[in-house]
Amino acid sequence: MLLGDRIDLRSLGAVERLANDPLVVSAGANGIAAILRYGAVVLFNVGPLEEGELLRQLQPLVQQPYATPEIESLDIEVNSNAREGMEAGTLHLCDPAIERFQLVADILGKSTVLATYEAKVTRSFDRIEPFASDLERNSRSGRNARELLRHIGSALISEHTLVGRVEVADKPEIIWEHPDLERFYLRLEDEFEIRERHMVLERKLMLVSRTAHTVLELLEARRTLRVEWYIVALIVVEILLSIYQMFFHKG
Repeated sequence: MLLGDRIDLRSLGAVERLANDPLVVSAGANGIAAILRYGAVVLFNVGPLEEGELLRQLQPLVQQPYATPEIESLDIEVNSNAREGMEAGTLHLCDPAIERFQLVADILGKSTVLATYEAKVTRSFDRIEPFASDLERNSRSGRNARELLRHIGSALISEHTLVGRVEVADKPEIIWEHPDLERFYLRLEDEFEIRERHMVLERKLMLVSRTAHTVLELLEARRTLRVEWYIVALIVVEILLSIYQMFFHKG
């Protein structure tokens, strides 16, 4: 679940840390939780009461919490005789090693972030559409420049979060320590279409930003043209006043 923009891991306090990058801690009687710094928490085998207690402990550490967290769920079955991978909506693991759960947490965390920003971009498209419609009808827009700047800023922040903070397109550090798990990670990445969704989201963000930039430039051009006409009008008025003084004021 994606709880907010960031979780302050440095203030987590004294907890039983089972692994790092991503951080995994004990949760409840028999469960574990992966806590990701960009605001996601992935719970494994944690009951409802234990989940509520853990979220209450994390609440003070969540920066800019979301009113409605983005949630994804996945059934996992550990069976040493099973073929590892996704089948009929269930992830089969042949080994309950903590590293495998870290990779699952990495994928689920990225998937929830992508889902959140996919919804944000969809809303941005709904808001940006009137600007594009104005351009199509009469090549100008009377929309407020501040609103356009907000769209541009929102697109830039989204791109910064996805690339800089979440590192959606990057492989987790644990892959470099356990190269034998790379194939397993790539299968998960392909199953959740992480790279494809990231590419589509980047294109949409670029389109929103480009549309806002275009309309903003047209608004600035209109303002510049208006100022130029004001200057021309003032010059004409000054010339007329000078002519009046030369020919009529003397008489």
